[in-house]
Amino acid sequence: MEVNQKREGSALCIELVGELGHHEALDAMRSIGESIAENVPRSVILDLTGVGFMDSSGIAVVLRAFQQTSAAGGHFCVRGAQKQARRVLDAAGLGRIISFI
Repeated sequence: MEVNQKREGSALCIELVGELGHHEALDAMRSIGESIAENVPRSVILDLTGVGFMDSSGIAVVLRAFQQTSAAGGHFCVRGAQKQARRVLDAAGLGRIISFI
């Protein structure tokens, strides 16, 4: 799993590429957490366009990023979730608290 970051205006875009399963989740959470803590952005976009597979561990990754961003007073959204990943996130009901674009 690759975790890349870039600025998009005032937003921090964190892009995940690869599979997001049990084995990748802890490293992804650590990398995302470090990026948010170092940058303290007003807005975070978690880009899942490059994630071809996600299991329930991905839910924890998304929730942790959302919580960390919210705790810092920022806005959080998920972009580009592919069909399989979106089904996992929808099954968990994350659409009620997180914006998907």
